[in-house]
Amino acid sequence: MRRPTGSALRTCAVITLLMAVLGVPAGLLWAWLAPDVSFVVIRGQALPLDPEGQGPIAVDGTFALVAVVAGLVCGLLAYLAGGRGNDVPLLLGLTAGGLAASLLAWRVGHQVGLAEYERAVRAAQDGRTVTGVADLRATGVLVFWPLLAVAAYGVAELVVRRLPGARDRGDLGAGEPEQIVRGQLDLQAAPAGRDVDGREP
Repeated sequence: MRRPTGSALRTCAVITLLMAVLGVPAGLLWAWLAPDVSFVVIRGQALPLDPEGQGPIAVDGTFALVAVVAGLVCGLLAYLAGGRGNDVPLLLGLTAGGLAASLLAWRVGHQVGLAEYERAVRAAQDGRTVTGVADLRATGVLVFWPLLAVAAYGVAELVVRRLPGARDRGDLGAGEPEQIVRGQLDLQAAPAGRDVDGREP
């Protein structure tokens, strides 16, 4: 097994870092787009006013939408910026960076307005309602970003076909130079009624 080169490690690290940084604006965008969810204060604790309502589901769905779009864009840009020999480190960077970006987006988005929300909960009397902050219940959506980034990279390869393969050489017919290896004869069919050395039977 070949050890990864320094260039491959740098490529993976750069992609991971760049994608992780994107988690900050993604988290802010999620907090801005997410619908408000109301909580009722009971004995100092905030409980969802409608646990089975559409509000919490819409918050998760908004995060999923942001992650899907970000993953697709990152995957396509990584493919366009890459080249032969960089595919493995790019894919590893997309996977690690996408997961880091999702986690960071979750934490950043959850922090928006959190201090004010906690103060409102502490000051509220029982039965009062307060508006919550963005938070995830379906944490499985965190894998959408890396998953879609890798998927977009793969689809781009299916369309562009940058990777080397059998198609680069095609099928070689008899008589072509690469069919003769180390003195082996390129056998061809002899004309009917004649031997391969030209003598009549």
